[in-house]
Amino acid sequence: MLFSDGKTRWTAMAQELLEACKKTAFDGTVIFTPDGVGNYDALWVRDFGYMVEYCGDLMEPEEIRRCIEFILRGQRADGWMPDRVEESGEAVYAAGAKGFPVGLANLDNTPFLVFAVSAYFDRIGPQAAKPLFEAWCTRLDSGMACIPLDAEGLVYNDAANPHSPYGFTDTVCKTGRLFMESVLFWRACRQMERMYRTLTQESAAAARYGVWADRVERALPVLFDAQAGAFFAADGVCRQHDVWGMLYLLYVGLPLSPEIRTQVENWLSENRRRYIYKGQICQLLDGAPWEKLLIEVPAGEYQNGAYWATASGWALDFFRRSDPAFAEAMLSELAEDFEKDGICECINEGYRKLPQFVVSAVNVRGALQRA
Repeated sequence: MLFSDGKTRWTAMAQELLEACKKTAFDGTVIFTPDGVGNYDALWVRDFGYMVEYCGDLMEPEEIRRCIEFILRGQRADGWMPDRVEESGEAVYAAGAKGFPVGLANLDNTPFLVFAVSAYFDRIGPQAAKPLFEAWCTRLDSGMACIPLDAEGLVYNDAANPHSPYGFTDTVCKTGRLFMESVLFWRACRQMERMYRTLTQESAAAARYGVWADRVERALPVLFDAQAGAFFAADGVCRQHDVWGMLYLLYVGLPLSPEIRTQVENWLSENRRRYIYKGQICQLLDGAPWEKLLIEVPAGEYQNGAYWATASGWALDFFRRSDPAFAEAMLSELAEDFEKDGICECINEGYRKLPQFVVSAVNVRGALQRA
């Protein structure tokens, strides 16, 4: 499958899934759930963030605005944004079933809301965005400010009382300084910095976010394993090489030294057969389980060794630049799997979880739009 052909095909898939996942909340807000079969029956902030960033042009601007405000109304008094908001308007802050949280509030809740806001503003333009940002920025500020950081500015997870981390690893007990979560925080800081500079006169607020982002850039190499040429997911528990985190870092363009960037790119290229299955991506090499989980997940399933299309777009974007023939083959294999066995949340040999999973198509479509 050629990338040029895939754009139309993936747009149609994403559009169909976006339509199927809509539900109407108690106040008339149309919310977007993560799947079209009602398994995740709420507005999940990170899934919504991916949808708006990669397929916002397929969504009605008014629906996006109302979803953002639906999430903002669920902000907790201490600043934490929701992990998700139910149709009733009730906010839930941590992963896991309501009333049975998996750790403390997810560390990526506010960054993904910032991504949705930024992508929405890019679509509607600065004139329409300015009054909305003025209305929302204080709440976004408090959401960013409550994310725990270490002395050097990286996102930090206390092993004695851990937060659930990045939501697609929300069952994983990553502790200490965290890689993917720091990349997400860095990106949200850069977007807040840009929005403050372009939509307000508050240069001090913009500068504060710039300082926070600069600190992440300087400190992130502490998580780099120079011997292997790869980044660790954490420097406490789960000190394992983070495939998704490295693909995402390259996708969003976090600055690295030329030496580290080359080593990461080489590692991802040399090990690609060890983390790709039917065009989908495992979080660790060889389907390995995580060192420690917050709840029990069987090895080889879900976030503990399964393969996801959530990260396929980031991989396709990397290989499109480094090995175009491999990227085309990977895209064809992924399309074949989707057509034959459905667009699932994650898969493994003899295992498939949850059909009609929106992000699986949306994130790939985002990468194809770049091509």
